[in-house]
Amino acid sequence: MIETASLLAVLPELILTGSGLVLMLIAAFGGDRSTHAVNWLAVLALLAAGLSLCTSMAHGPVAFDGLVRADAFSVYAKALIYGAAGAAILLAPRFFATGGALRAEYAVLIVFAAIGMGMMVSAGDMLTLYVGLEMNSLASYVLASFMRQDEKSSEAGLKYFVLGSLASGILLYGISLLYGFTGSTAFDGIAIAMGDGVSKGELFGLVFVLAGLAFKISAVPFHMWTPDVYEGAPTPVTAFFGSAPKVAAMGLMVRVAIEALGPAGLDWQQIIIFVALASILFGAVAAIGQTSIKRLMAYSSINNVGFALVGLAAGTPAGVAATMSYMAIYVVMTIGAFACILQMRDADGKPVDTIASLAGLSQSRKGLSAAFAIFMFSMAGIPPLFGFWAKFLVFDAAVAANLTALAAFGIAMSVIGAFYYLKIIKTIYFDEPAAPYEAKGGAVENIIMAACAIVIVFGYLLNPLLDKASAAAAASLF
Repeated sequence: MIETASLLAVLPELILTGSGLVLMLIAAFGGDRSTHAVNWLAVLALLAAGLSLCTSMAHGPVAFDGLVRADAFSVYAKALIYGAAGAAILLAPRFFATGGALRAEYAVLIVFAAIGMGMMVSAGDMLTLYVGLEMNSLASYVLASFMRQDEKSSEAGLKYFVLGSLASGILLYGISLLYGFTGSTAFDGIAIAMGDGVSKGELFGLVFVLAGLAFKISAVPFHMWTPDVYEGAPTPVTAFFGSAPKVAAMGLMVRVAIEALGPAGLDWQQIIIFVALASILFGAVAAIGQTSIKRLMAYSSINNVGFALVGLAAGTPAGVAATMSYMAIYVVMTIGAFACILQMRDADGKPVDTIASLAGLSQSRKGLSAAFAIFMFSMAGIPPLFGFWAKFLVFDAAVAANLTALAAFGIAMSVIGAFYYLKIIKTIYFDEPAAPYEAKGGAVENIIMAACAIVIVFGYLLNPLLDKASAAAAASLF
């Protein structure tokens, strides 16, 4: 018999599941006429799920005999996921008004993806992990190809599906190896089995699991899908991919590394260090020659994932806290940057994504130009913006864990990566004006853009709250 405490532990998922089913019925019977109502109801459902997070944690950290964790870590990650998912829904209507009709299913897919992401960060067992990850992935494949009449969107969805299926197979093979050699799929059981030493079979399983999860966060060398999917998917979907699933996959990787593979720390630490180094280097260099801002944001996400992994490589509570703080700040920067990108429209209101089209923007859209500059400077890690603090935290954790060389490499690559962020600012403020954009942006985009910019500029006032939340989330894993 299922205990009430277990049901309350997954209350956010129950709210979203019930809401998703109701919204699907509304979309089925109301058709595209119900799109506006479905969008707002989906945002309200995400808000209700977010408000229920404290209730879920109040009934104990373990539910369903260890399959689910309702701890501070899962609450922290879910809060970021639901916020990013809500923003992706709110940013969509104006884009699809000119880029193709927005269907009611869009918000429903994001709600179901949010359920999967919630399961990912709450997983206490490999089976829960896989079910949550696949639920998120299946919704994401459809979202990537949402504009069915657009060739790039269809191509993006197909590429994501094929490569995502391959990564899921790699992950499942790693899970089967770990189960075969440890005799358990529970994170606690795997950790106990590895406490006596890591066998070759367990080591192979560890490598395959981390490889499958590295694909989900688009870390090198499993990044190949990211630029094409970011460019081909509708821009609000790209904003979603760059925020919520990144938090879910990073949170899952952190939980698996610390809880399930903790005794094998010396083994997985080497893998994480290599992936972090490769992602930082590749993301910094490959973005330099890009002409599409969406492709540039794809390489930027690879670069930022590398920095976030520096904190995990430390393997300490301070390192995990730094990684989660980094992801919180990264989500705000990403949502804000894409709110700016969604306002890149020609005089006829059609979306454009070439960096060259930003030339001289400061002369016609001063507010949009200032917001672009804030987010680009922050992503480059320029003080005193909040993005600098994110990088400082992970580098500080790495130095404290005697990974000084890794921190030094990350700092050096930050200088190289700053080039392409500064290139965008230079194009906006110093190049000869290109064809003018439409004179005014959308109200929702402006509100989200302004809110994110305020957080990035004055984020240091939130440091006590952010540090306390991140530290509590990290402490729940150790």
